[in-house]
Amino acid sequence: MVSLPRVLVAAPASGSGKTMITTGLIAALRDRGLGVSPHKVGPDYIDPGYHTQAAGRPGRNLDAHLVGEYLLAPLLLHGASVPTPADIAVIEGVMGLFDGALGTDGFASSAHVARATDTPVLLVVNCAAASRSVAAVVHGFATFEPGVRVGGVILNNVASPRHEAEAQAAVAATGVRVLGSIPRLPDVVVPSRHLGLIPAAERRPEALGAVEALAGMAREHIDLDGVLDLAAQAPELHTSAWDPAEAIGATEVGRTRRGAGHEPVVAVAAGAAFTFGYAETPELLRAAGARVQTFDPLRDEGLPAGTDGIVLGGGFPEVHAAALGANRGLRTEIAAFAEGGGPVFAECAGMLYLLRELDGVPMCDVLPATGAMHPRLVLGYRSAVALADSIIAPEGARVAGHEFHRTRVQVDPEAADQRAWGWRDSAGRPETEGFVHGRVHASYLHTHWAGRPGSAAAFVRAAAGDRRGAEVVA
Repeated sequence: MVSLPRVLVAAPASGSGKTMITTGLIAALRDRGLGVSPHKVGPDYIDPGYHTQAAGRPGRNLDAHLVGEYLLAPLLLHGASVPTPADIAVIEGVMGLFDGALGTDGFASSAHVARATDTPVLLVVNCAAASRSVAAVVHGFATFEPGVRVGGVILNNVASPRHEAEAQAAVAATGVRVLGSIPRLPDVVVPSRHLGLIPAAERRPEALGAVEALAGMAREHIDLDGVLDLAAQAPELHTSAWDPAEAIGATEVGRTRRGAGHEPVVAVAAGAAFTFGYAETPELLRAAGARVQTFDPLRDEGLPAGTDGIVLGGGFPEVHAAALGANRGLRTEIAAFAEGGGPVFAECAGMLYLLRELDGVPMCDVLPATGAMHPRLVLGYRSAVALADSIIAPEGARVAGHEFHRTRVQVDPEAADQRAWGWRDSAGRPETEGFVHGRVHASYLHTHWAGRPGSAAAFVRAAAGDRRGAEVVA
């Protein structure tokens, strides 16, 4: 059994102020000298960037669809144990408290994570257009689903002391404690654009200033002692922390890697254009035997010395297309690496970077396609099947993933590349997506390798020179 004080910050709906309040709460608790482990429900990469700034340790995701329900508590404990043991875990929810994958009765929702990790909920309620009615919302959320405990409320966007008093008195009748009351504070709102908030990595030092302002907001308007008391009421967890070495060792590919001798260098894209990635990915790569080196495609003129494999995660290449295109030396080197049979794994932004061009700007010219911005957002969970053997999965392998983009890819008509993934849309129609192009695997689909550690092991094996692909990924 493991004791970990913890709280999950949720809301009735998106736009209630969860990210602002969670980030401020994390930073304010850290300012008290506490080690805070930050987490985010769902596949979102942007909010964890602000959590990372606030906590001084990696923000991590808890997503039942991507990794499976059984890994939620172990991953929570893992995040709270590295690099040092945390005093408290703060989890930010996603959308409304009970909103999960469509058609699943709330699977992968914040409520699902709260139940699976036995975590009390701190409900953020937007009071911008209500006062006494807020209590009815709190009562409904506190009683809607057995096993989900709403232990505290934060009132957000309170207009005046009189407004606050009216809402607080009404909520008191529900038996749920009010642990904060936030006035309307436009000066600390974090700016957003087409895919949500602007990532913290793109806003330094502005992001640091925003985090400091949010910490001040939390200190002044949130009952931090009350939040700590609520977190301390979380029961012990009857599981152990997830361990990347154990996860790799449990796969067939991982067992074949032990004692192989060569430590391949895996270059992982970072910097402002490639901010979307899960903290567990480099941990799994290292556990599989790789030496992980980061590089910034906006600034670095070449790959890290001795690169044996390249991982290009998600981000905003469309925002940084001109700078990426101007770095011709790196683009040429990546193209030569891929053409020479070097393994490359690319997701979403990484795939766009490998195209011939993006919005008319030259990219790496590895894949026979072009990309462009599109007005329609593509968003949603996918249950996909691998359509070909590749460096990360054998044909027929089933994976859980997530799409999140506003771009479209136009494949050259004469291209004969095998598509990477296939799935059925909400109407049951088959869809195919991505590329298996030699030893390049590229697609829009974001995956979380903690849920499929054999992919990390297979990629490292490919980087070490094994050209059998991922035929035996477990």
